[in-house]
Amino acid sequence: MVDLRNMAPIKNYPIWTPNPARIQKTNLYRFTMFAEDRTHQHFPTYKALHQWSIDQPNLFWRTLADFTGLSASEWGTATTNNHNAMPGAEWFPQARLNFAENILSQNDSTDAIVFWGENKVRKKISWAKLNKDVSNLAATLQAFGIKPGDRVAALMANVPETIVWFLATASLGAIWSSCSPDFGANGVIERFSQIKPKLLIISDRYYYNGKEINILERLPIILKKIKSIKNVIILNYPGRSNLKFKLFKKVKTYSWKEIKKIKSKKIRYHKFDFDHELAILYSSGTTGKPKCICHRAGGVLLQHLKEHQLHCEINPGDNIFYFTTCGWMMWNWLISSLASKASIVLFDGFPMYKKNDLLFKIANNENISLFGISAKYIESLRKLNLSLISKYRLKKLRTVCSTGSPLSEDGFKYIYKKIKKNVHLASISGGTDIVSCFVLGNIYSPVISGQIQNNGLGMDVGVFNEKGRLIKNKKGELICKSPFPSMPKKFWNDKNNSKYKKAYFKRFKGVWHHGDYAERKSSDGYIIYGRSDATLNPGGVRLGTSEIYSVVEKFKEIKESIVIGQTWDNDIRIILFVVINNKYQLDKSLIEKIKKKIRFEASPRHVPSRIIKVSDIPRTKNGKIVELAVKNIIEGNKIKNIQALANPEILNEFKNLTELKT
Repeated sequence: MVDLRNMAPIKNYPIWTPNPARIQKTNLYRFTMFAEDRTHQHFPTYKALHQWSIDQPNLFWRTLADFTGLSASEWGTATTNNHNAMPGAEWFPQARLNFAENILSQNDSTDAIVFWGENKVRKKISWAKLNKDVSNLAATLQAFGIKPGDRVAALMANVPETIVWFLATASLGAIWSSCSPDFGANGVIERFSQIKPKLLIISDRYYYNGKEINILERLPIILKKIKSIKNVIILNYPGRSNLKFKLFKKVKTYSWKEIKKIKSKKIRYHKFDFDHELAILYSSGTTGKPKCICHRAGGVLLQHLKEHQLHCEINPGDNIFYFTTCGWMMWNWLISSLASKASIVLFDGFPMYKKNDLLFKIANNENISLFGISAKYIESLRKLNLSLISKYRLKKLRTVCSTGSPLSEDGFKYIYKKIKKNVHLASISGGTDIVSCFVLGNIYSPVISGQIQNNGLGMDVGVFNEKGRLIKNKKGELICKSPFPSMPKKFWNDKNNSKYKKAYFKRFKGVWHHGDYAERKSSDGYIIYGRSDATLNPGGVRLGTSEIYSVVEKFKEIKESIVIGQTWDNDIRIILFVVINNKYQLDKSLIEKIKKKIRFEASPRHVPSRIIKVSDIPRTKNGKIVELAVKNIIEGNKIKNIQALANPEILNEFKNLTELKT
């Protein structure tokens, strides 16, 4: 039995404490009992359970596979080959499975997917229809000659059809790769041209903040540059008829109506290796050409089952929502929750279109159990001072997940004060690199404002100092000391894995170096301070940018900000750029208020040398601010991949600023 009285004491004041009666009904508790029965050991705390998971990784991952009901044949006796190799470990070498078969965990008349569009379109797909559609489209892909290992590319809105095509692709052992439709033609070309897809699936349009955007206008440029594409399938946006499209001489183009005429047949799920390639995701590309990160089917599935069931308490019949696009790893994470017999809710469009609390209206109407959003979205709500706690009951909501960037202490407090008191706020952090999390929530532990609760089970994560030694209560580099199933299999077109090894294993030999600047507290909670390559070094002292953002975000006068270190006079000086809210001005009085607050709440070293007004902040397609692009532009360096930015034109505002010449 888990002895709840033996939970480690927390020095910091918890903002939320788990209910012991509720704990004993959770998946994490049931898994603990399952593990204790199998090992004849006792795990009285989460810390004890986690220690076992990293001390006995082979036993842990196999126990997890059995507990979650992962469907595979020929499991065999080995969990890994080269189990200590970083990189190089191979997982469940004798197991065979089909990713799509595991995702399609039900086949009845209940809802599997519910879609909401910004344009007021609502659409539902039952489990039975989802199974049938995947079967039909798998036959379609075979008719187009798609075989295991072939690449299928998608430039699609976040609509149900995208999921169906993904699962059909995975069912055949082909490799999926998608970009969201807000990527321009060059951004798409930079990514897809590297993997040479045979087939392109494309939405005809999408909607954002009241505007209809035609995607097909980019198609001629894409096809001209990517010669490997032999067939194009064009899908109409839900609730809309097809936009007109032109035919191409060397590429066959099909409408959705034509695809429906292809004779379907019942799918036969062929089994593939546990480490068989599932999907190619892309790095942001802000520091060079986007890396093509190739992920394993079994590893991603097992990791997601762990995070969903044990860390996020996802159960059969739950409704799961994450605000994402098809170009972000959280889209993959959301889809995998179907494997736990939960249903998923999609939203496509601007999250505050005509209604600042639009997503919460959806959460309330659809009885959402897990509500996933970005830290930026929470901060936007907090800035508007929206109080939703009495407006929406959110009676089914148990878990709120936040990711994308560090969530401030004020963001934590806002959720409990203005959204819902009795909810598990799980700030999570991982990345496209592992299409999952290193650190995230657990239902056993209190939530401390500003902290991510703990390591994921099976993840030997910590913080290293410059000498490669584990540290606590000090800032350093986020690392993982042992292999895990969702490590990328490889980078596409990476001879001898040279780029792969350089990306993660150059800094600390045999240890995954993630590139996040972080701190592990005595409570075993984590604070992420931002990307390591964006840290500030005035006077040789390393500072995290999030420490400045957390102060600046409290000002009602400031809408957004971005901070960088400018090389100056043989040192680094801190420059803060701010977007000012309407009705306010950046005058001397406000500048002094900002500096005084930063000096008091962070430190004198954090105080910017210059505070400069701009009209907008450069960001990636996924909404992450891009500090390196600003640093490079003000120092006259070339931006290596401007196509990775959602609003590259704004960089012109940062060029040749007179304030930065003195």
